[in-house]
Amino acid sequence: MPVRRVALLTAGGLAPCLSSAVGGLVQRYTEVAPDVEIIGYLDGYAGLLEGRHLPVTPDVREKAHLLHGFGGSPIGNSRVKLTNVKDCVKRGLVKEGEDPLHVAAEQLTRDGVDVLHTIGGDDTNTTAADLAAYLHENGYELTVVGLPKTVDNDVIPIKQSLGAWTAAEQGALFARNVVAEHSSNPRMLVIHEVMGRHCGWLTAATALEYKKWLSQREFTGFGNLAEKWDVHAVYVPELEIDIDGEAKRLKEIMDEFGGVNIFLSEGAGVDAIVAELIEAGEQVQRDAFGHVKIDTINPGTWFGKQFAARLGAEKTMTWKSGYFARSAAANQTDLDLIKQCTDLAVDAALRGESGVVGQDEEAGDVLRVCEFPRIKGGKAFNPDVPWFEDLLTEIGQPKGAKAHGAR
Repeated sequence: MPVRRVALLTAGGLAPCLSSAVGGLVQRYTEVAPDVEIIGYLDGYAGLLEGRHLPVTPDVREKAHLLHGFGGSPIGNSRVKLTNVKDCVKRGLVKEGEDPLHVAAEQLTRDGVDVLHTIGGDDTNTTAADLAAYLHENGYELTVVGLPKTVDNDVIPIKQSLGAWTAAEQGALFARNVVAEHSSNPRMLVIHEVMGRHCGWLTAATALEYKKWLSQREFTGFGNLAEKWDVHAVYVPELEIDIDGEAKRLKEIMDEFGGVNIFLSEGAGVDAIVAELIEAGEQVQRDAFGHVKIDTINPGTWFGKQFAARLGAEKTMTWKSGYFARSAAANQTDLDLIKQCTDLAVDAALRGESGVVGQDEEAGDVLRVCEFPRIKGGKAFNPDVPWFEDLLTEIGQPKGAKAHGAR
C-alpha cells in the first residue's frame, strides 16, 4: 500500500539529536517521496492521544536543514507510557475505561497516518513497540519506525544512540568551568554529576573528553597545576564503589593539592540511597515508567556527604551537567550518524518495514532496522573496554569489582 501520510513524534527526555532527526526525516522524504504529507504530533505521545499536530508545509520543507543547528525538539516532548493506563487517565490524556493504545490507534487512523516515526530512548521505543504490536494484532495497517535517542547510550541492541557523543562533549565543556571551582576554597570537593540512570557510558565518555581537553593545556606552575584540574575519580553504576578505600586514596590527593574532582554517574549508588531512604520511612518518587526520579534523591549530594568528612573537605560543591548537555545541538559526529539513520528510516518506512534503526550490536554493528521485540532499555556500560580501563589507570583509580548487571 502506498504511503500517503507520515507522522513524526519525539518523546522522553531531550538529547542533542531530536531537532536534527526531525529535519533529516523531512529532508529525506522531500528528496525521495515529495508527495508524501508529513505532520508532527506535539508533545510526544501526549499529543498523539489528544490529536494535536502541526503540518509540515512547503516552507518548512525548504527550511528543514536549519533544524540541524538547534537543540531541543521543534514539536516538543513528554514522558507518557501508553500501557500505563492509570497514569494516562490521571493526566487527562484518556477517559476512565479507555485503553490508551486503542485511543492512539484510532487517532492515527482518523489522521490518515500510514507511517509513524518515533524518535526517543528506550522508553519511547518500547512504547512504540507496544503500539506496533497492538496495531498488528488489531488489524491496523500502519508502519512504525523508531530512531534511538538517549544520552545514556543504553538501548539494547543499539551500539550508539543518537546524541550521546554530543552529550559527552558538552558535559566535558561544562566540566571545564565546574572543575575551576577547586580554586574557590581551601580543601574543595567538587562533584560533577552526569546523567546515566543505569548506564555509566556517558559519565565515562564525558571524563574521557575532559581528559583529552586537559591534555592539550599548558600550565604555568605558581598554583596553576594539571593535578588540580585533573579528574580524580570516575564512578559508574557498573562498578562497585569502595567508599572507605576511595576516601583513603582521595584524601592523599586532597592533602597534597587542596582539592578533589569527582565525575559521578547519577545512577551510581542509587540502590544504596533508595534503601537508606526507605529505611528512614521516606517515600521514593517514581515516574510513569516506574523509574526512580533521580533529581529527587540527589546522588551527588549523597556522595558528597559520604566523602566530605573522610577527606576533611572544607566545602563541597555538586554540579549537574545533564540539562546543559542534553539540550545542545548535535555535533558533526552525531550529525553524520543521524543522516545515515534518517535516510534508512525513510527507506524502511516506504517499504513497510517496522522497527528501530540503529547499529545492531548483535549483527556485527551493521546499521539496520532492529526488530521491535528486541528493543530494551537499561543496557549496561562495559567497564572492560580498553579506553575506560586506560582512563582509570591514568587517574590512579582501582577498577574494583563489577556491580550486578554489568557485562
